[in-house]
Amino acid sequence: MAMTPATQQPPGTPEVPADRVRERRRLHTKLKLATQIGEGIDGYIIGGIGMAMTALTADLHLSTLMEGLVGASPLIGIFVGGPFFGRLADRFGRRPVFLADMLIFLVGSVLQFFVTDGLQLFLIRLLMGVAIGGEYAIGAPLLSEYAPRQGRGRLLASLEISWYVGYALATVVGALFADVDGGWRWSLASSAVIAVVCVSLRGGIPESARWLLSRGRREEAEALIEKYGIEIDVDAELDERSATGRAGFWALFSKDHIRSTVFASVFWAALVLPYFAIGTFWTQVFDALNMGDNAVAALLVYSFTAVAGVTAGCLVVDRIGRRRLLIPPFWITAACLALVAVWPHSTPVIVGGFLFFIFLNAASSALTAVYPLEVFPTALRATGVGFATAMSRVGAAIGTFLLPMGLDRYGVEFVLLIGAGVLALGGLVSQFLAPETTDLDLAKAARRARGPVNG
Repeated sequence: MAMTPATQQPPGTPEVPADRVRERRRLHTKLKLATQIGEGIDGYIIGGIGMAMTALTADLHLSTLMEGLVGASPLIGIFVGGPFFGRLADRFGRRPVFLADMLIFLVGSVLQFFVTDGLQLFLIRLLMGVAIGGEYAIGAPLLSEYAPRQGRGRLLASLEISWYVGYALATVVGALFADVDGGWRWSLASSAVIAVVCVSLRGGIPESARWLLSRGRREEAEALIEKYGIEIDVDAELDERSATGRAGFWALFSKDHIRSTVFASVFWAALVLPYFAIGTFWTQVFDALNMGDNAVAALLVYSFTAVAGVTAGCLVVDRIGRRRLLIPPFWITAACLALVAVWPHSTPVIVGGFLFFIFLNAASSALTAVYPLEVFPTALRATGVGFATAMSRVGAAIGTFLLPMGLDRYGVEFVLLIGAGVLALGGLVSQFLAPETTDLDLAKAARRARGPVNG
């Protein structure tokens, strides 16, 4: 096996020079920050609409239909952006896509300030959703391809902490502008500040050595491996390239990869659909539960409980394994929503049920930045992650679009029971399809994902 000189050195070989170690650390720090801030701005853009929705609905005179479309617009955009940018990243490289999608965030953030009707806001946030899809398809895959084998889960899961922190920060900013005339414009446009910082960090990030290997450019890859001391099993990566065969979008549905495609898409969709739908229309949900006077405070608790949950998931993902962090929480959170649906007038049940749901759902959501990157080979990684992202957001967009109408027509109990059913479906699919990939090299993890589940 060809490993990096920094991770497996024969006895008696000299240590890695200090200047190379510093260069590697600078690269890892810069790449981690550039990726984490990118994830944070995703959460910020999606989370910001929750606090702004009531005010902008009144100012722009939105119908219930347009209200649902504005709320779901980024999720619809992700459906296009994930597969599109993912395929671009697998075909032309990680590096150019990594910068281009952040520029879209910057432009879209500024344009939100100047909208005059619901259609304009829908179209702008749709474009920003396309960029979010691109971020999912390229940011985490690029970081994973530079990450060491041990501790990779914790590193990648930390991206989800950034997402939830961004979501919570948007909630705080929205609350600060809540009493300002037209404050929703400032709160939505404030994501431009984060985008500027992220664009400045992404200059100078090198191409992925694993992607270069997947394209047969071994000399260039080995030069990067030597320069930065990247931990890569080169032989396993090249073997995986041969096993993958011709890469392309339709390869995701071949007999070798359909298992990974179905698993990554379904588990991700099942996790995020209830979270996005309830979070976007939290005020309406609390009104339906006759707790509307506490909705703003509850939304802040909702956001920060999620941060605590995803942080816990990040801390244990490499200790307890992927499957244990995913499957039991699916069943527990399904039971939580079902209990609130059955006892919708009990304050202790509502508070306890939602807190358990938020915390455990967020803890498992740490795996959305881990599992999809581990179950696809390098030649299909960005394409596979992009497609799984799209499928997850199809479910989330449908849930977000239908929730206000579901509340009006069928009531909060029905909506919560549907959420519980979605979570139970995720648990069932994961029980049969989720592989255990903890501490495996990425190439070996993708190979494990194609075989029977163990443990």
